[in-house]
Parts: sequence; C-alpha cells; structure tokens
Amino acid sequence: MEMLNVGQFELVSNAFSFAIAVMGAATIFLFLGRSQVASHYKTAVTISGIVTLIAFYHYWRIFDSWQGAYAVTKTGLEATAHKFNDAYRYVDWLLTVPLLLIELILVMKLSREETTAKAQKLAGAAALMILLGYPGEISADVGTKFKWWFLSMIPFLYIVMNLFSGLSKAINAQPESVRDLITTARNLTVLSWCFYPVVYALYFIPGANVGSAEVATYVQIGYTISDILAKAVFGVFIYVVAVRKSEANA
Repeated sequence: MEMLNVGQFELVSNAFSFAIAVMGAATIFLFLGRSQVASHYKTAVTISGIVTLIAFYHYWRIFDSWQGAYAVTKTGLEATAHKFNDAYRYVDWLLTVPLLLIELILVMKLSREETTAKAQKLAGAAALMILLGYPGEISADVGTKFKWWFLSMIPFLYIVMNLFSGLSKAINAQPESVRDLITTARNLTVLSWCFYPVVYALYFIPGANVGSAEVATYVQIGYTISDILAKAVFGVFIYVVAVRKSEANA
C-alpha cells in the first residue's frame, strides 16, 4: 500500500478511537438497560450488548495494530516492521453480523419455530456473505476483488429481500406503538449494511489505485461509520423497541 501522510494516519486513528468510545459506551448502556425490559426481551438486549462488546474489543485491536504499523517522525510518516492487520475487522463481522439479525428477530417475539427458522436462514447467509468478501478484501488485484465482491452480494441481496418481504408480515403483526420503531430498525439495518458494499466498491472507481493511501483512508473510515450505525445505533433501537413492548405488555 502507498504510504499515508500524517493527516490521513491521524484521521483514521481518530475514527478508530471514536468507535472504541462509542462501542464501549453502548455496551455499558445495553447491559445496564436489561433491567428495564421484560424477561422475554432480555435476550435481544443482551445480544445487542454482546455485539458492541465484541466490536469494542476488535476496534481496540484494530487501533493498536494501526498505531503499531506506522511511526510519526519529524519528516513525516514511516512504516514500521509491523504490518496493519485488517483481518480483525472480518473476524468481528463474522461474529457480529449474524447476531445483529438474530437480535432483530428476537425482539419481534415470533413463535419459537419461526424464530429458529428465520435466525438460522439469515444468520447463515450473513456468515456466508462475510466469508465470501474476505478473499477480495485482502487481494491487491482489482479483478479478484470484484469477483469476490460480486459473490458476496448474492447472500447480501438475499438477506435484504428477506428483511423487506420475509419480515413484513411479522412487522405488521406488531403492536401499533412499536411498529414504526421496528420498521425503522429494519430500515437502519439495510441502510447501514448497504454502506459496506459501497465502501468496498471504492476500489473499483475508474482511475483509483487499489493500494493508494487515499482509498485506504476512505475505506477504513467508511467501514468504521458503518459499524457504528449497524451495531451501536441499531442496538439502541433494539433497546427502545424492547422497552416499548415491555410497557405495552406485548
């Protein structure tokens, strides 16, 4: 990868630092908030807290790896003997992305059979999506990146279709007081997830150099913003839905 300048390095560092703070705060909030919801919804809120806790840990490791890969000197930025390990991000996604779908399903209070079926189907597709995306992420060849991006979009589109069509009936059956909130949570999931393939597609911009410092900076910041929306913000939505449904005894 092309050497970053000090400004790009610090911008990414600050984004990682912000994500650590957000994920840590969200974890504390969600775990403490379990006492405010009915027993049926504690699992959904707990999973939300676990998601942000996993993200907090991995962003700590990502930040540490980023800091260790470069050294700021009087003349600028220099690479160290330690390579930045971006695999932490994919390990995080492999664990958290399926859980994000499960917490959305759990907060709907579907039947056990329907909950199990939807959780297995969507979580399995989410894991496949992450596994297919990783070979392209680590490749320096644009053609290879596009091939794996295209393959990962197949389970991604399957998940999006299920969130809109497969869960529409379940959402319409929710109490009126929380229906809009659950719809917003579903839409936030889709919107935040759409950021990931868009960020990935920055590699395919005509004239863009896969190994350029500018592209690397945008990719790291784009993924970080997406994670904050998809995990911390989404987790708070799940908590609010759980509280409203607990108050309505629904």
